[in-house]
Amino acid sequence: MEIVLENITKKYRDVVAVDGVSLELKQGELIALLGPSGCGKTTLLRVIAGLISQDIGKIYFDGKDISKWSAQKRNSTMVFQNYALFPHLSVEENIAYGLKVRKLSKSQITSRIKAVLRRVELEGYEKRYIQELSGGQKQRVALARALVVEPNILLFDEPLSNLDEKLRVSMRQEIKKIQREIGITSVYVTHDQGEALAIADRIVVMNKGKIQQIAEPDELYYRPANSFVANFVGKANLIDCILERRKNNKAVINLLGKIFEIDIANDFKGDRITVLLRPEEIKIIDSNTGVIALVKWKENLGIINRYKLEALGHKILVDVLNSRNYKSLEPGDTVNIDFNDEGIYVLYD
Repeated sequence: MEIVLENITKKYRDVVAVDGVSLELKQGELIALLGPSGCGKTTLLRVIAGLISQDIGKIYFDGKDISKWSAQKRNSTMVFQNYALFPHLSVEENIAYGLKVRKLSKSQITSRIKAVLRRVELEGYEKRYIQELSGGQKQRVALARALVVEPNILLFDEPLSNLDEKLRVSMRQEIKKIQREIGITSVYVTHDQGEALAIADRIVVMNKGKIQQIAEPDELYYRPANSFVANFVGKANLIDCILERRKNNKAVINLLGKIFEIDIANDFKGDRITVLLRPEEIKIIDSNTGVIALVKWKENLGIINRYKLEALGHKILVDVLNSRNYKSLEPGDTVNIDFNDEGIYVLYD
């Protein structure tokens, strides 16, 4: 199903939760709504579901205006953060609940439950009660209950936030696999940027009720629309540079001791720009070339060591692969750094 949101606005008294949001979802696409708490992503999800109504704007399903349709008529299902399962019912009874409400026959219910349990790899768990399941198994039951009614749209409201890190990674892979196999249009709300990058076909970054950028994961990470997106999606070194010898749409900058000629947007009139340099684009080198930097802080993150360095008056994050033979640095050490020239990206805000 294709979904089109047209100028959706939702207010709670004087607070604008969603502010003029327009968005198109393609058939079978998984879109992630990403942003900090209070940015409007969950409100927008509930508007799509029909659980709350928008104050302004229209919603179209496959070209049909469904803006005033009830949640039941929209044939969407939601997978919640807290699972929302009935503890006094077994796994199969939880999954069957929505089918019974729709008055399907016993044979239809049995057939669908069997098929969906196979899909979420819970065969043999039919008679177990919810309290007898692990967190990952509970999430699979919630997903099965959503899928079994064969919805047109699948909605996820931070479904993995109650799980530990290892289980979250495993479950997001399963959700993506199942969503692709079924080909169902899905909207996935999360505040975890790693989760959004891993699971989504496109990501919608929101802040204060507005969309900041809509892009595929690589585009979002390497070419963010503004400093907010750059900081929210991954770690970012944002370095202010003065534009020197500017002519037409070209200018020269000094970035950590390197001189670059860069292209400048025709409509940009300022004399300073911000350069994005991701921590993995900066290298600690053995030679005396590059720029001298002082190690201020170190954090061991397992696969990488993350350092905060001070160089030419700038605080800079650097990520270094933590291989077996790597000798880590300590606060107070001095090092020489260089960076990948192709890794810089200009922001104008």
